[in-house]
Amino acid sequence: MALVALVVLVFFPGRAPESDRIHIAVASNFTGAMESLAVRFKEQTGHEVVLSHGSTGMLYAQIRNGAPFDAFFAADAERPALLDSAGVSLAGSRFTYAVGRIALWSPQAGWIDPDGAVLRSGEFRHLALANPELAPYGRAARTVLQATGDWDRLEPQRVIGQNIAQTYQFVDSGNAELGFVAYSQLVAKGHADGGAKHLKHGSYWLVPQSMYAPIAQQAVVLKDGPVVRAFMDFVRSEDALEMIRGFGYATERETTMGTR
Repeated sequence: MALVALVVLVFFPGRAPESDRIHIAVASNFTGAMESLAVRFKEQTGHEVVLSHGSTGMLYAQIRNGAPFDAFFAADAERPALLDSAGVSLAGSRFTYAVGRIALWSPQAGWIDPDGAVLRSGEFRHLALANPELAPYGRAARTVLQATGDWDRLEPQRVIGQNIAQTYQFVDSGNAELGFVAYSQLVAKGHADGGAKHLKHGSYWLVPQSMYAPIAQQAVVLKDGPVVRAFMDFVRSEDALEMIRGFGYATERETTMGTR
């Protein structure tokens, strides 16, 4: 047995032992940021983070049906709280890791104005948003449209994505001329920190926070262990928070909102 173990170590030096690998369920909107966090964590600790992404509602359903995730990074606070109350997650592990923001976006430069008046222009056929029943970003978009009095009026133009990633693709592909997406999806990777907003392309309206409830994104531990605890501590470190802000999110320490 000792010889076998030695051979494994020689021929697979970069492979982490199964006990050192954790499996994280992450909401679609946070996938890019989480990939970068996972890389940084592995660089610092050698532990591998395997990611599964999807809508918060879908991942929550999988967890309730026994999916073997070690932790859940949701796009809202509701589903982690439900897991807490049901005793599915580790007591005391729930925390807010990011505060999401929504933006009305079009790949066409200069088209979307600073106040979102384009919604009332009638110059588009399709408006994309994530499913309000499954995705917190879709729920926020619905709240904004209800506040502006456009929810019912734009019903024929609305195109619903299963999650915020699909919603972004609807707009990016041109299947919808504009849509409500996560602001983090518009920011060039890691370059929103310090208040400097670097848009990938197109034009957008960063919806004022006063128009919808803060999208507090919370995480919980589902399967306790030293590696998952270390990862959760890392996510709350200043190094990780700086990375998260760089992807266009606010944090509990920094919640400045604005428009452009």
